[in-house]
Amino acid sequence: MGRGQEMTRGETVPRLIDVKPLENYRIWVKYSDGIEGVVDLSELVGKGVFAVWKDYREFQKVHIGPGGEIAWSEEIDLCPDAIYLRVTGKKPEDLFPKLRELAVQHA
Repeated sequence: MGRGQEMTRGETVPRLIDVKPLENYRIWVKYSDGIEGVVDLSELVGKGVFAVWKDYREFQKVHIGPGGEIAWSEEIDLCPDAIYLRVTGKKPEDLFPKLRELAVQHA
């Protein structure tokens, strides 16, 4: 299922429509349902593929990738759904109700 496509019962996954770098390794994001917010990514700086962010200019290259992901390069991207959960404080089951159904079936 692509980003923003229909889910069960007519629900849709909000699509990332804008992202901007902010100071101190934070990003501002906006989604198709009007939700927007700031996420602090400073805990990732210097770890694994995020080592390149030690050069702050690399962090500032954030953009929306071709698949709707939050991207900096072909090697560095973040799932927009995970960031949406951080911004809203929701759980995966809130965004993907089918997960709740599957958990009950396998309990």
